Amino acid sequence: MNGLALARAYWERAGRPAFEARLPEVLEQAAVGLVGEGSECFGFDDALSRDHDWGPGFCIWLTESDYSRLGTTVQELYRSLPTAFEGWPPRRQMRTGADRVGCQCIPLWYTRYTGCPHGPERLEQWRRVPEAFLAAAVNGAVFQDPLGEFSAVRERLLAFYPEDVRLKKLAARLAVMAQAGQYNYPRCLRRGELVAAQLALAAFMDAAMSAVYLLNRRYAPFYKWRHRGLQGLERLPDAYAWFGALAAAPGALERAELVEAICRDTAEELRRQGLSSGTDAFLLPHAEKVQDGIRDPVLRKSHVMEE
Repeated sequence: MNGLALARAYWERAGRPAFEARLPEVLEQAAVGLVGEGSECFGFDDALSRDHDWGPGFCIWLTESDYSRLGTTVQELYRSLPTAFEGWPPRRQMRTGADRVGCQCIPLWYTRYTGCPHGPERLEQWRRVPEAFLAAAVNGAVFQDPLGEFSAVRERLLAFYPEDVRLKKLAARLAVMAQAGQYNYPRCLRRGELVAAQLALAAFMDAAMSAVYLLNRRYAPFYKWRHRGLQGLERLPDAYAWFGALAAAPGALERAELVEAICRDTAEELRRQGLSSGTDAFLLPHAEKVQDGIRDPVLRKSHVMEE
């Protein structure tokens, strides 16, 4: 059983009965589920994940007024639930993960991940939020939400960035792919600057994977799950294999060839989406074309790599 399934079972067979018996009114007000930090919220957890911040648990989200009135009582009831559940040991909780489960205030929870109590609204607010934070704010599952307040923000975030923000981020990622992967990686190798070459390759991989997510209108998760999260994406479905091959390539020549292949396929996807009409394999002209499509004049005039 993975962590998300365990959370649902723990709610259904331990949490819900306790609330029905002791705080039934909360069931008409609270959203319940498991969303946020942790591999289990993405469905990526395995046996190794269970050594920290993993085990029986779920989130209970209350509106600001309900949290002020009932938050302490709800948290006390939550803490009274059995810590072990159906053969699963108690949650191994680290100090830094102490507030991942239990009673949460909806606007404070969204502020934690997006900097705004109802999620970002203005372009500059959207641009400030790290992609991985947005990915954490919309992962996992909501088991119930009778008022719909938690889910309303979630659905708006799932609708993805405003198009101008997506295009600005994509243009910046394409520019880094061109500069770090297509230009600087082979130059560093020719100079014998092996550390600089590795840094250039890492910058390329980070930007390229982010670009794949942007082209799929999905938020890129935390770096250690970024590659795994590529599996099953509709656009550029070979991306998972690309980066696996790039990481495993035995030599610099093979890696440089894979960088170019990734850039060619990315350029083709840009054309398919109508974001660029260019035929060049070098991605910098495509980055400039993508940026030209931004409607906001200030954003459109910013440096292509500014993001």
